[in-house]
Amino acid sequence: MPFTKLIKTPQYFSRYQTPYRRRREGKTDYYARKRLVTQHKAKYNSPKYRLVVRFTNKDIIAQVVSSTITGDIVLAAAYAHELPNYGIKHGLTNWSAAYAVGLLVARRVLTKLGLDETYAGVEEADGEFVLTEAVEDGPRPFKAFLDVGLHRTTTGARVFGVLKGASDGGMYIPHSAKRFPGWDIEGEELEAELLHKYIVGGHVAEYMETLADDDEEKYRQVFKGYLEDNIEADAVEDIYTEAHAKIREDPAPVKVADKKAEYKAASLKYKKTKLTSEERMAARAAKIASLVAADEE
Repeated sequence: MPFTKLIKTPQYFSRYQTPYRRRREGKTDYYARKRLVTQHKAKYNSPKYRLVVRFTNKDIIAQVVSSTITGDIVLAAAYAHELPNYGIKHGLTNWSAAYAVGLLVARRVLTKLGLDETYAGVEEADGEFVLTEAVEDGPRPFKAFLDVGLHRTTTGARVFGVLKGASDGGMYIPHSAKRFPGWDIEGEELEAELLHKYIVGGHVAEYMETLADDDEEKYRQVFKGYLEDNIEADAVEDIYTEAHAKIREDPAPVKVADKKAEYKAASLKYKKTKLTSEERMAARAAKIASLVAADEE
């Protein structure tokens, strides 16, 4: 039998450190988190904020988070499932929806901090690359760093849609234009028209027109929700433009009806009310009287 070298010796296992649970589960990149969370000691425990962006199959989550020893604190949050309140009812996970979610979370944060009028951002999205700059004789802009988690940071990724929306919303997020749709690698410049098309859903409208001409059956299948609401390709841009205006007008979250109260009312509907001592004595007396009357008959 040939000799096999033992690679992992007992000494190796005696010094082996088990990775954190979320690292084992593939949920948290602690190498990146350490650098996003660590604050300079000369800033005396002032919060360091992150724009945390996460995607699910049916939703987009954008949160402005600061970290403490006891845990993370969420300053404000916005979700794609809130966009129907502003007129966007379909395609809640595409690039344009990501931009709207970023705009929504930025306006909520600035409204909460009283900076919404000082830093209005880009009121009419044109696709140009703009960083929020500090105003003279006023407070500095709200600063946050993009936290993409384990998301791939490829050029044109949806996570940068949230980044662009938050930046246009008035937040200061250090970034460059190299990962936005429309970035020309050779010329090293941003094609603003192409980025604007993504912001207002132009790529969705273009795909709708192409699919309607090439494969009508697939068109009806893919854009079934659009067709049920009589939304054509020409109306997509107006929907997103109007939604941006509504978000700026009122970014406050809509209060959902308290489901607990409804469930409690429904359960109490079948619950018998407790009788008082007088009511119990009266019921007992009535029952005795009915039994006596039955015996006499």
